[in-house]
Amino acid sequence: MKYYIIVGEASGDLHASRLMHSLKEFDSQAEFRFFGGDKMSYEGGYRVKHYRELAYMGFIPVLLHLKTIFKNMSMCKKDIVAWKPDVVILVDYPGFNLNIAKFVHKNTKIPVYYYISPKIWAWKEWRIRSIKRDVKEMFSILPFEVPFYEKKYKYPIHYVGNPTAEEVAYFRNNYHDTFKMFCDKYNLDATKPIIALLAGSRLQEIKDNLPAMIEAADHFEDYQLVLAGAPSVDDKYYESFLKDSRVKLIKNQTYALLSHAKAALVTSGTATLETALFDVPQVVCYETPVPKIIRFAFNHIIKVKYISLVNLIADSEIVQELLADRFSVDDIIMELRKILPGRPEREVMLKEYEEIHRRLGNSVAPENAARIMTELLMGSNNSNIPQ
Repeated sequence: MKYYIIVGEASGDLHASRLMHSLKEFDSQAEFRFFGGDKMSYEGGYRVKHYRELAYMGFIPVLLHLKTIFKNMSMCKKDIVAWKPDVVILVDYPGFNLNIAKFVHKNTKIPVYYYISPKIWAWKEWRIRSIKRDVKEMFSILPFEVPFYEKKYKYPIHYVGNPTAEEVAYFRNNYHDTFKMFCDKYNLDATKPIIALLAGSRLQEIKDNLPAMIEAADHFEDYQLVLAGAPSVDDKYYESFLKDSRVKLIKNQTYALLSHAKAALVTSGTATLETALFDVPQVVCYETPVPKIIRFAFNHIIKVKYISLVNLIADSEIVQELLADRFSVDDIIMELRKILPGRPEREVMLKEYEEIHRRLGNSVAPENAARIMTELLMGSNNSNIPQ
């Protein structure tokens, strides 16, 4: 069968490449054409555009590149019609992908599958109307999305497991370095436990959060401070924050770092879930501009109670979220102290992490999704010829 896949950023490239790998196991005749990245190219097929030519973040960059964005959309639509795939698989990236879904549904009989749902439960919930109309099958990697879609909107979806949970479990089962081996490898002090700093992968996130993280963690002199560097961020950018501090930078080794950390300060995102899956107690730190307005929006406009995946999955405040007007060095110090060894709050958090493991389950997400997709497609008699 012919699979047309569209992603718009690095994480989508990773998840889609693993899905492609699994699709080939269930469909030996699989052909791929895609908007994606290097990892997808490694799995084979024809790359129409690299996601770097699509990924514009923020209001001003999008406004400045509107002509290019519309040109890419038009090219994608024409390319789908010309290639006549058996299915179009969209991966996250809703601003672009929901427009494509609308076109494909309106102008062809090609089914649209969505792998990794847009986060409409947090904002832009009105998008459910177009999803129900244009997306034939939704494949979710977050268990709390099932009641959101199925109970609230009567739209059946497939929970296929969580790829982050699978990746962390695989790493933990195959990583055997001792603390001393890890410290020797990265020139750390094997006599001091580690507080890990995970400050995000976007430059603005790092700028907003890392200085306060460093200042707060520096109060704990019995610990060494290690920053998990993002591969996409230049070392020189980190140096502007780390000079005159005792923080050590280690890049591309976040999982190894979390394997040995005693606690962590984490900027919201997938890193909060990764930290929980490594059973590392954490404080979530997320500085924002105009904090009082953000707090108002969070209380009255944004549709969710929490910002961290850990708390969203558990549907309770397992980890402290120092967001907006709660973000301060003093608050970070206070919450970090509570989760260090010997404190009862630490044991409570570790116990509650068990619920995260249970809710995510043990399914291999790309394999499960590929199996369901191929079963649905092979059992379908729908023609994919444009109307």
